Amino acid sequence: MPHAGYRFSGDIAAQGYQLLTKGIFKRVVVLSPAHRVFVQGIAVPTRWDAEATPLGNILLDKPAIESLLALPEVIAATEAHRQEHAIEVQLPFLQHQLGDFKLIPIVVGVSQPESVANALDLLVDDETLVVVSTDLSHYLSQDIARQQDDDTIRQILQFHENLSGDQACGCYALNGALHWAHQQQLNIQLLAKCTSGDTCSDKSRVVGYAAFALY
Repeated sequence: MPHAGYRFSGDIAAQGYQLLTKGIFKRVVVLSPAHRVFVQGIAVPTRWDAEATPLGNILLDKPAIESLLALPEVIAATEAHRQEHAIEVQLPFLQHQLGDFKLIPIVVGVSQPESVANALDLLVDDETLVVVSTDLSHYLSQDIARQQDDDTIRQILQFHENLSGDQACGCYALNGALHWAHQQQLNIQLLAKCTSGDTCSDKSRVVGYAAFALY
């Protein structure tokens, strides 16, 4: 899912979230890039018990977060989460569609795909949803962005796990999730794509967005 302001990428995200219905998942893992703080490895918060949105509080799954800290790649780094909008913008969508659920927010910094896959192996069951929060290209012209994003989308659909930050700001989270999904023999589907140039007048420096479903 993308994570820009709702007026830019909200419609793309909504086309993904409309697949969800209340009660289908009891827990959600959100994998996010590190926008504010440099992170070497995978960071989880340990200093609070819930995330707050205008729709109410979402309790964190503290035992699951504690279990992640047993992995060598995972660190306690609450500061990496404090202002992480890539997680924040996903939460109202999830609350609206799922109702009550517990949250495991994860900021994925510089890490190998296998490290992210190890974390997902520990967490995922039939009642757990995984959301990867990432935008695509940044600040290219509309035409160039569309070309680059189409190439990135093709690679994602082929489960490539060596995407770069120029292709997706959440490349480490995305590469790891694709590695894990390929191991699980999941299917992948492109649901929607656009750029910020499709939703605002400035087409000289746009950001790319896409939504995918893996199942």
